[in-house]
Amino acid sequence: MKNYWLMNVRLEKGFKRDGNRVTGTETEIVHLEIEKGKIKSISTELPNNYLEKYDAEHQLLLPSLREMHIHIDKTFYSGPWKACTPITNGIFTRLEEEKELLPKLLPTAQERAENMIKLLICNGHTHIRTHCNVDPIIGLKNLEATVQALENYKHTITYDIVAFPQHGLLRSDSVKLMREAMKSGATLVGGVDPATVDRHIERSLSTVFDIAAEHNKGIDLHLHDPDTLGAFTFSRLADYTNQANMQGRVTISHGIALGDLEEDVLTSTLAALRESQIDITTTIPINRPTIPVAKIDQAGIKVSLGHDSITDHWSPFGTGNTIRKLGVLAERFKYSDEYSLNRLLKYATGGITPLNEQGERVWPQIGDTASMILVNASCTAEAIARRADIKAVFFKGQEIKNKLPQMQ
Repeated sequence: MKNYWLMNVRLEKGFKRDGNRVTGTETEIVHLEIEKGKIKSISTELPNNYLEKYDAEHQLLLPSLREMHIHIDKTFYSGPWKACTPITNGIFTRLEEEKELLPKLLPTAQERAENMIKLLICNGHTHIRTHCNVDPIIGLKNLEATVQALENYKHTITYDIVAFPQHGLLRSDSVKLMREAMKSGATLVGGVDPATVDRHIERSLSTVFDIAAEHNKGIDLHLHDPDTLGAFTFSRLADYTNQANMQGRVTISHGIALGDLEEDVLTSTLAALRESQIDITTTIPINRPTIPVAKIDQAGIKVSLGHDSITDHWSPFGTGNTIRKLGVLAERFKYSDEYSLNRLLKYATGGITPLNEQGERVWPQIGDTASMILVNASCTAEAIARRADIKAVFFKGQEIKNKLPQMQ
């Protein structure tokens, strides 16, 4: 890995204010010295030394992005166009469809997964958490394709693989397969709707936690059930998390009920999730009540974004572009001022932002890993509101999207 100077980088350095109101973001042009994949120095003057120099051309530097919920193992992406079939029996329409569809997709599963990985990299991601079907029909074949696809890109991204019993852990009798998946490359234990799909909340959750304990893995559960049923599932999940001493190792994906709950119930539910350090991943759905991201964040619960799918039998939509996803979040909750737009970035970066809430620069710092993106914007707020183009992506100092502008 070569050392070099990344010159003419735009960094945020503080907020412009009118009294207590943030009116803009101040930036400056600096030069970063990259050594062994880390930021060695930050300077406003470019030293005249032997290191190669690359010109960022005043593009804005931001932390690289994290895709925290995707299914790269079952996708139509990079194949022929195919819209979705009508749903006649809720989620079970799709589950029945998968029994025939996934074996047909298997011959191209790794190729399409790799194409999705490349798309996500081009859109600024250096970490991917993918869910991967494990069920009696497909067995571990999708997992094998997923592991191989991700391993082929291990020098450009980090990743998690959630073994996902899409057809129900209990309903499809996938417990043995899930245990095998934990030995075959999966890094997290998945599950789906213990009430609606498995029809037994307690047995489903206890089995998930047993598998996680046996293999010392974390947990990431799809929870779609609405209203009070969803709230009860959250409560029991928090109880199991505390009993297993797995605080900080459990994720709720979707958490649809959080968009349905009334204020008092929502407050008590968030308190239980905060106590057990359960985090939330959301796609910011607009076809149903969107979970209240700001309230969840303010309650001290980590929130992350994911795309779920990029054109598959569940949905023909999806771009893999998290900058655009942040723009949808901003529009959905009417965040249009400089400060609110600026603070949204943390949902896509694992909490990392150039400025803290007070407007002090906290990233990048000397010693930080040089995983970052260059975007065509004057500041974070503009990048999100205007869906800025990503010009370059770095993973541990290595440019992985395309070659940098011509060497100086």
